[in-house]
Amino acid sequence: MQLLAYILLYPLFYLISILPFRILYFLSDILYLLIYRIIGYRKDTVRKNLELTLPHLSVTERRKIEQKFYSHFCDTLVEMVKTMTISEKEMKKRFTFDNIELVEEFEKKGKSIALICGHYASYEWLLVMNKSLTTHKGFGIYKTIRNKYFDKLVRKIRGRFEGELIDTKSTIPAMLRHKRDRVLGYYGFLSDQSPKLQSATHWTNFFGMEVPVHVGAEMLAKKLDMNIMFVKGSKIKRGYYKAEFIPFNKNPKEVPNFEITDEFIRLLELQILEAPEYYLWTHKRFKHRKNDPAPITQTTA
Repeated sequence: MQLLAYILLYPLFYLISILPFRILYFLSDILYLLIYRIIGYRKDTVRKNLELTLPHLSVTERRKIEQKFYSHFCDTLVEMVKTMTISEKEMKKRFTFDNIELVEEFEKKGKSIALICGHYASYEWLLVMNKSLTTHKGFGIYKTIRNKYFDKLVRKIRGRFEGELIDTKSTIPAMLRHKRDRVLGYYGFLSDQSPKLQSATHWTNFFGMEVPVHVGAEMLAKKLDMNIMFVKGSKIKRGYYKAEFIPFNKNPKEVPNFEITDEFIRLLELQILEAPEYYLWTHKRFKHRKNDPAPITQTTA
């Protein structure tokens, strides 16, 4: 069944990937009507997440954010397919970096670097930094796709931009091997989703709720003596994105455990509040929360 699904869908994905962006976003608009208006994909989850994180907004205001989110969500779906055939030149035009010179500065320190970010804007297109923008090798930490054929395809797409994927179960052995072989690399961690409850080792405040958080990026940076930076992505306009590198200006080994993770969550929260429609609200991020946010009280002057 896995092979059959791949055989049926791969030609369709390829044909979509070679379409010009103008037509691609026309398809995205159709997809929006299907996913949001007709199917209502995870609409209850999105609404609950927005209610929990933005209780100070009216229902009408949250509905507007919801609609903008689904439009952006559909854009990212077609953009991921476009990555199959997009040229390096086109990718660099559509995804830029505000301060790539900071990356060059950190590379001179002779250490590998952990890049920590959330599911915000176009996190998938960050892979373009691997291509002619850095001297370190790029690695992305990801969860293996169940369909082994599509998993191989995703790895192949990453390889087009000189990046390599490491599945979560192989992360520690791979990074230890790189350390031994003196391979300097960037390791991308999407660290904002909810970990399994039984493996949660740290809880922190996120939008007024105590939630478990992934701490792997920080712990590995400490263990392997790496530098660590937050990658703040943003959407300029449809099909165009940029990213800014924000360093944690401390040696990870010299700060108390979880301090960097807590700072990452604070930075992510501020990023989301700037433009909440670009965050991935379909995940059940708050399913293990210990409390709901306190209600907003109205005050008069």
